[in-house]
Amino acid sequence: MSDPVKKYLSQIGQKGGRKSKRCLSPKEARRMVKVREARRAFKNFYTECFWSFDEDYKVELKDLDWVVDQLRKNGNRKAWEVAEKLCR
Repeated sequence: MSDPVKKYLSQIGQKGGRKSKRCLSPKEARRMVKVREARRAFKNFYTECFWSFDEDYKVELKDLDWVVDQLRKNGNRKAWEVAEKLCR
């Protein structure tokens, strides 16, 4: 590997080890994770549970209860398990 490439990879590797610049409380961080998981569930279970809604809809924090409700009403056991994780 050439020296400039090695130096570049070393620099970007160091960035991953530094503390994040984002200042989130633990509560906010948990909310972010729940929203990310709800978005993933919307995408993964779209054809089973969310087919009548806009496929490009972006799930937000206010939509968590709705996503859980749709997963429980229209989904299979796997969807139910994802809904349970979102409720924790």
